[in-house]
Amino acid sequence: MAKIGVVLSGCGFLDGSEIHEATLTLLHLDRLGAEIVFMAPDNNDIDVTDHYKKQPVQEKRNILAESARIARTDIVDIASVEASQLDALVFPGGFGAAINLCDWALKGENCDVNPDVERLIKDMHQAKKPLGFLCIAPVLAARVLGSSGVTLTIGNDENTASVIAKTGAKHEVCDVDQAVFDEENLIATTPAYMIGPSISKVDQGISKLVQKLMDWSK
Repeated sequence: MAKIGVVLSGCGFLDGSEIHEATLTLLHLDRLGAEIVFMAPDNNDIDVTDHYKKQPVQEKRNILAESARIARTDIVDIASVEASQLDALVFPGGFGAAINLCDWALKGENCDVNPDVERLIKDMHQAKKPLGFLCIAPVLAARVLGSSGVTLTIGNDENTASVIAKTGAKHEVCDVDQAVFDEENLIATTPAYMIGPSISKVDQGISKLVQKLMDWSK
């Protein structure tokens, strides 16, 4: 049974993990018989947003505690996870990937990545273990592995793609129901809600990404 790590960044697309993307990822992993290891940084959210009013609120929430809302079972601090414990690693999207796992939203290609997130991505890549990134989360791969010339997608947003290119990563335009596979680096990416608009379309791309991760993990 493949052991797949799922890295969450909070709960809610405006300040954490995109719940539909996370849930669809978990559904497809479970259907394919994966053992899922949930993890998140044990830090406070950079920003907290009222998802009803779509406005920031002045309160603090813990990323790990918020991510547990999605996991619904055991979840661990990413600092405690080693690449040797996993067969693959996947990052659902949501704005939390760009503000909690790194600060791409503020600094773009010069962003700082959470040290444990960066460590685990590098160690998985060095061990030639598959990595998956959804929606905006591919910016993590661009920042951490861009110097290796990795190929990825965030869909068709030209501005984001141009910033990604500054890291050394190669961007490939992709429809929401498809995924991009870098066979050499074992990196799978799909646009998801970077394009949307509906959960059924997003599902198709995520399904392809998860299937590839599982195939690579055999």
